[in-house]
Amino acid sequence: MEREAFEIERKFLIRRPDERWLAENTDRSEIVQTYLIRPEGGGRARVRKRTQDGVTVYTHTVKQRVNDLRALEAEREIDAEEYARLLLKADPKRETLIKTRCCLPYHGQIFEIDLYPFWEDQAVMEIELTDETQTVDFPPEIKLIREVSSEREFSNASLAKWLAETNAQKGRTR
Repeated sequence: MEREAFEIERKFLIRRPDERWLAENTDRSEIVQTYLIRPEGGGRARVRKRTQDGVTVYTHTVKQRVNDLRALEAEREIDAEEYARLLLKADPKRETLIKTRCCLPYHGQIFEIDLYPFWEDQAVMEIELTDETQTVDFPPEIKLIREVSSEREFSNASLAKWLAETNAQKGRTR
């Protein structure tokens, strides 16, 4: 079943939290995210394999950015076979991102902290909002560096492109 909805999200660059604190306060999942060649009509398409507590879920998502905080997102769950077929359409200019997502509930909000293996001291934290003017109440343990909602270089698609370029410079390939 496909779900299409507006997603309102703010994104922050944060100091990487202590591993013990994360283990005690968050639910973790491992994500493998691959961007696909741009679909007709624009937007950005990806497939994702997300594993939590031994259960793996595959999704296909097409996202069309409306502004810095809002995107139209069409997402549907797929099976492993369709996931494998869609991987054949991987964007050759973007590396597959592997990250650990830590979901942190705090004061009725859910923060998603993405830990990337290529960063040791920082992470990206996102929060989905119901409205663009909604106030965010940050957990005191989170050390903000700055908001990066309007900085495209911190989008996952841009990080996947940066990683591919970095690996190419080092002579590494997929």
